[in-house]
Amino acid sequence: MSDIVNFFFEAYQTTPTFQVVLEAVAFVFGIASVWFAKKENILVYPTGIICTVITVYLLYINEYFGDMMMNFYYSVMSIYGWWNWSRKKGNQYVVPVSRTNSREKLIGFGLFLLTMLVTFLVYKGFEYNIEIPNYIDIFTSGVFFTAMWYMANKKLENWTLWIIGDLITIPLYAYRGLGMLSLQYLIFTILAIQGYLAWKKNLDNNLQTA
Repeated sequence: MSDIVNFFFEAYQTTPTFQVVLEAVAFVFGIASVWFAKKENILVYPTGIICTVITVYLLYINEYFGDMMMNFYYSVMSIYGWWNWSRKKGNQYVVPVSRTNSREKLIGFGLFLLTMLVTFLVYKGFEYNIEIPNYIDIFTSGVFFTAMWYMANKKLENWTLWIIGDLITIPLYAYRGLGMLSLQYLIFTILAIQGYLAWKKNLDNNLQTA
């Protein structure tokens, strides 16, 4: 057990206190955001914005520019999602949980490719030496941005993409010495599986009563 604890937290021995505090705040609000998402609660977005804004700063000072851009996108997409989830017609919310259709799958794939391209260009723009972890970062950036767009539109498939991206990110952040964020993504994975099951149950129930 002590080896596991050391694996996640020994990197913080040389980290400035203010960075550790900020990462802890992002950790708490990030977990809260995914929890609210699982519950289809609009608070997913304000809590998520707090997490992503802090994470953008932390990733910037650590020069992880791909992940930094990804979290910047999250912040922007969270504003759209907040608006979209809030829309009502009468007393009913306009956007229900649903599955993606063929057109939305194509849009999602296009967003995936576009995000990877933009992330790659960000690395090049900062004249960063791109190594294997960065290429993984570029791939997960595409996965996560597409997941965020699907979530903003309450598409069930968003959870599948979160699970895939989270599982890749856990060892990536651990390798980079960001133990708290690695642990956060482990919890994200568990919550994403629960979120998929909860949204699928909701969707199946709505189809049965339609």
